[in-house]
Amino acid sequence: MSGMHEHGLYRAILVGWFALSAVTFIALFMTTAPYGRHDARGWGPVVAPRWGWLLMESPAAIVMPALALPALRSDGWPIGWVLVGLWALHYANRGLVYPFRLRSKRPMPLVVVGLALFFNVVNGWLNARGLTVYGPELGRAAWSSPRVLVGLALFVVGLGVNWDADRRLLGLPRGADGGYAIPRGGLFSLVSSPNYLGELVEWLGFALAAGSMAGLSFFVWTFANLVPRAIAHHRWYRRTFPDYPVGRKAIFPFVL
Repeated sequence: MSGMHEHGLYRAILVGWFALSAVTFIALFMTTAPYGRHDARGWGPVVAPRWGWLLMESPAAIVMPALALPALRSDGWPIGWVLVGLWALHYANRGLVYPFRLRSKRPMPLVVVGLALFFNVVNGWLNARGLTVYGPELGRAAWSSPRVLVGLALFVVGLGVNWDADRRLLGLPRGADGGYAIPRGGLFSLVSSPNYLGELVEWLGFALAAGSMAGLSFFVWTFANLVPRAIAHHRWYRRTFPDYPVGRKAIFPFVL
């Protein structure tokens, strides 16, 4: 495919990707994705949660780095390498470590796994090309850019928040039936889903540092996917636990 034709295809897919994120945002307020505490019957074949997470998240750790690393501009070192490394670090944890720490036995519908896999492949391709061809120059001078430095700092902070929240959730005492408990400590004192807040901060940071429309689309998708789910989590906690902390918000401290 010629560069001009690929560029046209890339732009068309990117526009469609933004539009699909808006549709997803609206849809997730009407139907909560049926996995984890929100599992529901009637969504077809299911798979054990460990294998579901592995199948849908591990490709993201492979696709984007495999496409981006061979094509990184020579003047893009080391910012491009840093961004690919941060991406791989997040998804290596999410796709290769987290599934084997998971204690939930609630099955995951294969349709959810398939949709997440599709998202990760397309998103990985968009961001690989955004870093190497269709984004701004990321030469050595980028280290003096406030946008890049703030973006990298936000990613690291968000990653720390996400990992801390996961650690607290995975460490919750569970009954014999695998039932949930109220998470406490860290940013759980302020919001019900600090793990999702951490991911939002991560991908906002990535979008800022990369300076590409693909990076922005990933942040928009993260917002569209996680904000409705955080609100659903928050409602579930309040419905399930009469003593749930009154002042705790869903995802944004003191706001929502």
